Amino acid sequence: MAETKREIERKYDVGADAELPDLSGVAGVADVVDKGVVELDAVYWDTPDQRLAAASITLRRRTGGDDAGWHLKLPVSLAEGVRDEVRAPLSGAVPRALLSLVRSRVREAELVPVVRLLSARNLRHLVDADGALLAEVSIDGVRAERLTGGDATAAWSEVEVELADDGDPALLDKVEKKLTKAGVRRSAAASKLGRALAETAPKKERGPKKAAPEGAVRRGKKAGKREAVADAVRETVGEGPGTAADHVLAYLRAQRDAIVSLDPAVRRDLPDSVHQMRVATRRMRSAFKTYRKILDRTVTDPVGDELQWLAGELGVDRDQEVLTQRLTARIDALPRTLLLGPVRGRLRIWTVARRTGSRRRTVAVLDGKRYLALLDTVDALLAAPPLRAAATAAPSDALPKALLKDYARLATRVERALEQPSGTARDLAMHDARKAAKRARYAGEAATPALGKPAKRFAKRMKSVQTVLGDHQDSVVAREALRALAIQAHLAGESAFTWGLLYGQEEASGAARERELPGVWARASRGKVRAALRDGTSD
Repeated sequence: MAETKREIERKYDVGADAELPDLSGVAGVADVVDKGVVELDAVYWDTPDQRLAAASITLRRRTGGDDAGWHLKLPVSLAEGVRDEVRAPLSGAVPRALLSLVRSRVREAELVPVVRLLSARNLRHLVDADGALLAEVSIDGVRAERLTGGDATAAWSEVEVELADDGDPALLDKVEKKLTKAGVRRSAAASKLGRALAETAPKKERGPKKAAPEGAVRRGKKAGKREAVADAVRETVGEGPGTAADHVLAYLRAQRDAIVSLDPAVRRDLPDSVHQMRVATRRMRSAFKTYRKILDRTVTDPVGDELQWLAGELGVDRDQEVLTQRLTARIDALPRTLLLGPVRGRLRIWTVARRTGSRRRTVAVLDGKRYLALLDTVDALLAAPPLRAAATAAPSDALPKALLKDYARLATRVERALEQPSGTARDLAMHDARKAAKRARYAGEAATPALGKPAKRFAKRMKSVQTVLGDHQDSVVAREALRALAIQAHLAGESAFTWGLLYGQEEASGAARERELPGVWARASRGKVRAALRDGTSD
């Protein structure tokens, strides 16, 4: 059974014979307790091309000390030395619980031992006046042995300061100030593994290599032309992001990286992780559609279809969570005199029934071959993008055209929605407009690094439209749920009054959003936005 510990630590370079300064004078530290020397033996595992190390992830099997076992460290904030350490008991093979958390990085590659670290840890505990642990401080004498790609060795000493559980991060600053006065400096290496890999690497090797994952990207008849365009882009750009394609591809890579890095968070059921991963899939798919003059849609459309599938699978649990929160808030706002029957209990039963198995289903999707194939395909597409002729255009030329096309698409759908009479037809038309608004917003966000304030303001205005349309759609979904709850309550012999009352509130909310839309759209669609995007100026 794996457990997780939030680790906040800092490392410092010292000489082999270094001694710690007296830390008992650090504010809040009452005593420094010598815990003796602990011998640690850790073997670090990775793919042969070091995919985990490239992502600042470490996986080790360690004996010695009071936490012997398998440890997987996932970065939270490398700059602040914050990582989540997921632990599993000692075993011969990598535990399945940890394997699943690195699957989006490892894919089908083999995990092998890459480095062995033997450490003599001279450990001290910093405690407060009550004897409670504040932090662990140690001087580690480390010997690294390369296990894959050579047999080189390296040795060094370092000071490690690790905050106790629920400790105050300000203590680390106070300890560092004391160490700095003693001539100790922060280590340039973020981890022992990173230093070991660097110092035992073959001379010609500059660092961990990122393998190009295999993936089937269909080339078709236009492959030769696309390759020529790609060559032209590389020749024109060199190392700088100078073309429309560079900006679009940078945005797509950011979404790919978000999906991959959020995978373990979703598996660990961390707050908002499913939502963020779903947003990344939608942004990527939206960019494929918006920038089809830059990327060949015969290649990107099938990938977009798979991204739509993944977003749908991720949305099962998320949509139910949002709906439950909305209905709960409605119930909480009602006077107790209007809560007739077991309203809260009925909602709880309904929610549990709809969410049963959704968590298992999400993890099963991430473990499935279809998901891994999608990740490989996206990697291959970004490694050899299916560029069209417009890819070499200047961002100030190609990107505004794409944004304005999405804007025109949204305008058509908003006008169509406003023309419909209230009812199902308008509900459907407003939902279509909502999807168009989201696409326009994402397009503006993707173009902001290239176009600056005009694109940022465009995205903000499109978001305002999306918000109104989104809340309207939420009211439509809530009404459907409330009708189902009212029927269940009636069939169970309960009063359906409260459910009918809530239905009326949601109906009023939807009508309010319909009345609000014309004004919001008028403000968001002022002509200056279009002129600013065309001219590259702010309005």
